Amino acid sequence: MRPFLHVSASRGRDRRAVVLPAPPGLRRARPGPRPSCAVVGGGIAGIAAATILAERGVDVTLYERQPALGGRLAGWPDRLNDGSAVTMSRGFHAFFRQYYNLRGLLRRIDPSLERLTGLPDYPLQHGSGLHDSFARVPRTPPWSALGFVALSPSFGWGDLRRMNAPAALPLLDVRVADVYRRYDAVSARDFLDDIRFPPAAQHLAFEVFSRSFFADPGDLSAAELVLMFHIYFLGSSEGLLFDVPNEPYPQALWNPLAAYLRSHGVRILTDTAVREIVPAPDGGHMVSSTDGSRHADALVLAADTAGLQELAAASPALCDESWRAGVSALRTAPPFLVSRLWLDRPVRPERPGFLGTSGYGPLDNISVLDRWEGEAARWAARTGGSVVELHAYAVDRSADPRTLSRELVAQLRRAWPETRAAVVVDERHEFRSDCPLFEVGAHRNRPTVHTSDPTVTVAGDLVRTEYPVALMERAATTGFLAANAHLRRWGLRGQTLWTVPTEGRSAALRLLARVASASTP
Repeated sequence: MRPFLHVSASRGRDRRAVVLPAPPGLRRARPGPRPSCAVVGGGIAGIAAATILAERGVDVTLYERQPALGGRLAGWPDRLNDGSAVTMSRGFHAFFRQYYNLRGLLRRIDPSLERLTGLPDYPLQHGSGLHDSFARVPRTPPWSALGFVALSPSFGWGDLRRMNAPAALPLLDVRVADVYRRYDAVSARDFLDDIRFPPAAQHLAFEVFSRSFFADPGDLSAAELVLMFHIYFLGSSEGLLFDVPNEPYPQALWNPLAAYLRSHGVRILTDTAVREIVPAPDGGHMVSSTDGSRHADALVLAADTAGLQELAAASPALCDESWRAGVSALRTAPPFLVSRLWLDRPVRPERPGFLGTSGYGPLDNISVLDRWEGEAARWAARTGGSVVELHAYAVDRSADPRTLSRELVAQLRRAWPETRAAVVVDERHEFRSDCPLFEVGAHRNRPTVHTSDPTVTVAGDLVRTEYPVALMERAATTGFLAANAHLRRWGLRGQTLWTVPTEGRSAALRLLARVASASTP
């Protein structure tokens, strides 16, 4: 078995990263009656908001309807048939190095990010036998794009010449508002077809990336895909390498952050659903939950799509009718399945800790948890086995999870033949459908951080924002932005934020891209 190695994830950020200065104000609320804020939702966005609010002396109550913090990265204890205590979760997440604000949150409890382990590659494998790797691709654009063409078997110089240059050149100068204006009405698949992106690379690389939004490329807004090109490949020098927690999410992240919040006076109410929010007679809001009713001067709504919809429907005086109607129209992405397998033997030593897949039926990626997660590594070392996780995204809503899990195992055995002889000694499956759907044409209707009521803000990866952020980083960024809006009103200093560059890195390429944009509809 490959030894369990720890590589620190602490490193400098892109020299062209953009700083968003904190709103000015007092570093901490003055003695006396403190402003109060209810944060609804204990995922990344809610924790980020609660953190900066509490650090500024605000009286914070954090509500989470599930038994533990973490949202879609929560974990919970379980026990295997062999008696081993394990931590189950909804599966692998990549902590990319562009996630400056999420990393800033984690540095509160881990200043050097020692709890994150860097994986050496973002390898991709197609059922036809094609492989792509980003380990040797330069990180800084435009050398990243040229290096990918030079090293990739699925995208060659001939493919580059055949591309629709006028349609593709705007990728070199991505600005958020313009991206959504130009591309939100187009699907990711139609966009890739229009620029004549080679089919092999489309299926191997960018279909894998687009499905990280839990949607089929035919349903995903091209604007999200174009923005992703910029964040992870064409606009940032951080590249496509990433880190993962070296222990399960609760132990590595959420338990330490919960202790940090409590040390700053945050009242954390897990297993507590907010039922209704009504205006308070003397201003502010009355928050009714399964724990009772409490007053809050301000609200940060950081629930997932279904939670936000339920709260809006139950609170007819919350914000205004237009806002509530917009929330009710949000849709969730198709279901996904995570199958975690405890095998009686290791996979081959050269297998990567993470592998993105295409052309293997419903199988979207394979993770070998014992390559980076301490708990899994200890089980593997004790038993001589391995812990493998299989993901299927954008699953048909009528699919039978048991049938699908068997197909994932069959595709694992096809991709990694040594697993055909492995016995599955235990398994767990998570079939969920609660991720936001970034569908074609829906961007303008998504909620923003600000609402019609200045005492109510919204945060989460479903929120529309003017900054180039996505996925977990969008959750962390909007959490801080939602808190900053309240801190500004109270005269308290906000959180300084960072993003990847907000436009293309090269002035010459930006000019070329703008000329191309002017010549295309």
